[in-house]
Amino acid sequence: MELEIQTGERMDFIAGTKMPIIQSETVFSYSIDAILLGRFAHVPIQKGRLLDLCSGNGVVGLVLATRSKGHIAMVELQQRLHEMALRSVKGNGLEARVRAVRGDVRCLPDDLSGGRFDLVTCNPPYFPLREGVQRSENEHKALARHEIACTLEDVIRAGSFSLKHGGKLALVQRPERLAEMITLMRAYHLEPKRLQFVHPAKGKESNMVLLEGTKGGNAGLRTQAPLIVYTEEGAYTSEFQKVYLCQ
Repeated sequence: MELEIQTGERMDFIAGTKMPIIQSETVFSYSIDAILLGRFAHVPIQKGRLLDLCSGNGVVGLVLATRSKGHIAMVELQQRLHEMALRSVKGNGLEARVRAVRGDVRCLPDDLSGGRFDLVTCNPPYFPLREGVQRSENEHKALARHEIACTLEDVIRAGSFSLKHGGKLALVQRPERLAEMITLMRAYHLEPKRLQFVHPAKGKESNMVLLEGTKGGNAGLRTQAPLIVYTEEGAYTSEFQKVYLCQ
């Protein structure tokens, strides 16, 4: 089954898979963080319900589909990205268990909230709106990078409302927002349980953090070994290749 590619779009393959996905330079394309989130999250393998918020072109949801046989819903506000996700789902023959929904994280439809999900993931906008911050002139990219349409609290609140007791919320964010993530998770009855820092190279500060919390979970945060992306020579480390490229 082939992807329906429109003017200004291209077909890429999701890292570590043979799964094609539609991308475009005119909107926000996925990067390393989305793939790492899809591989970091604890998934129900044989069945269950999974929800990806701020889903963009559907990359995280499609990665989850390679790891779980459960049903996956993906919610994206932007019409252009939503339509790209629809076509990528169809082109991969996954319509029976992967559903792309155009919606707002701040007011999810009833069937996507109410404690129905085993896992919620989100690669949210990283940057709070602050006076004087330079934003991309491209509206699509600005919405993906900056908290214009939703905040970190909006995402965590929605995730908590959508999860069953014992369900998990997995996020990727900038390290400087880790304390905020933990505070907000606990405010919405999610206990942080797994944490991993990602570093661009050995000896460099972390530029990405992955955090997973459990709804109604007991206290006890486990820190996984840090993930280093590049060697001194600029190649992917063997540890990163195992996660990112499944090698």
